[in-house]
Amino acid sequence: MNNLKRNLLIITVLLAAVMELIDTTIVNVALSHMSGNLGATLEDTTWVITAYAIANVIIIPLTSFLTAKLGRRNYYIGSIILFIICSFMCGSAGNIWTLVFFRFLQGLGGGALLSVSQAVIFELFPKEKQGVASAIFGIGVFIGPTIGPTMGGIIILLGILIPTLLFAKLENVYVILMIITTVWLGAIGFLDDYIKVFKKNKEGLAGRFKIIGQVGLSLIVGWTMYFNSNIIIRQEVVLPVKDDAPVEFHMKRNTPVYTQDVHSTKTTMPFYKNNEFDYGKVLKFLGKGYEQYALVVFLFFVILIITFISNGANITDGIDGLATGTSAIIGITLAILAYVSGNTVIADYLNIMYIPNSGELVIFAGAFVGACVGFLWYNSYPAQVFMGDTGSLAIGGIIAVFAIMIRKELMLPLLCGIFLVENFSVIIQVSWFKYTKKKFGEGRRVFLMAPLHHHYQKKGFHEAKIVTRFWIICIILAIVTVITLKLR
Repeated sequence: MNNLKRNLLIITVLLAAVMELIDTTIVNVALSHMSGNLGATLEDTTWVITAYAIANVIIIPLTSFLTAKLGRRNYYIGSIILFIICSFMCGSAGNIWTLVFFRFLQGLGGGALLSVSQAVIFELFPKEKQGVASAIFGIGVFIGPTIGPTMGGIIILLGILIPTLLFAKLENVYVILMIITTVWLGAIGFLDDYIKVFKKNKEGLAGRFKIIGQVGLSLIVGWTMYFNSNIIIRQEVVLPVKDDAPVEFHMKRNTPVYTQDVHSTKTTMPFYKNNEFDYGKVLKFLGKGYEQYALVVFLFFVILIITFISNGANITDGIDGLATGTSAIIGITLAILAYVSGNTVIADYLNIMYIPNSGELVIFAGAFVGACVGFLWYNSYPAQVFMGDTGSLAIGGIIAVFAIMIRKELMLPLLCGIFLVENFSVIIQVSWFKYTKKKFGEGRRVFLMAPLHHHYQKKGFHEAKIVTRFWIICIILAIVTVITLKLR
């Protein structure tokens, strides 16, 4: 077995063990919510914990016998399937005793995940490296349940990275940049959550360090986009051409055209007939020589977009399921935009910019949406797990960088309207409070509380209703964003 397969197998079985352990402990977070939603007493809801523990006590001693009878692979896969099905049924339970029943069955499936995962990990290492195997398994056993409820964003990051590493072309520069973005911002968010959880510092990582990290990523993305020879767009040209690049002949809607694949700072401008905007010409009013500042202008916009959207997602993650659900909707839209931008036939039909090799981003977008939807299962009200800054900073940055690479970043104010409004609600609240405190001696507020979703909570709206209505608005914005491809 080569190292790649071994490492992927270790990650897979370790994730299964971690999920079993998290599920064992995380239910404590939701006991009071279950009591209220299911009309049960707090004493009755404790059976949700007890039933799972009893099932574990029954099944774990039988693991060796069942493995010998059924075969370890069959038993392990069957346990995972049982665990997943019962997790679904627990979420769908209409009363407390139905929940307890499926929680017991879930415990029967979950019991094997821990013991069999441990056996698999130890078998993957030779005897002289059993200490390494023990350390790896210990990471999941001891750290997983501790950080799981508050740093669940790790689940999202792994849900994005593992499918991408397995199915995407890793030599593709767009995929490489998305992997770097996920790991980079995930690491910044993880450091912030680590300080909050383990150092007991509610403030977490200082805001200036988050900004520095976001700006650093922006410079990497912007610099690569500007100079990498594999990042090009196809544009129509008229002979004789200026750029030293091969000229190709195409038929576009029965009309002969010449095209070149060239470096460019152009992007898509929504609602505009000739829907292309060139960052390199922003300073054209300066006169001759303005082209030498094209890189600076481009980097400025990249920094602005990535920091604003990343922080917008971070601010939106304030109530159960809001950031995760809106991000999934945005991810689906970006996947559609990436597909049409990377398909020459559809790009010609819609008369939009064709971006060679960008179609590979659809795989990443699929992993992103899948990770968000899967996480939403446990993050919806009442949430059992929370993404923390590990997830929220990363998903915002992923959305921003993805849009920049498919040259659709100027659509983000529309597509990410929820993030935009949430961001501005905080800016307005803080600015007005400081202004009125300076002028009148006391701070005054525009909203009852910022960000905006907390304003509606203060007005008495249930958080589930707020989240649902924000999702509806996000869906409408996503539809309008796609329509802009033809509406000019």
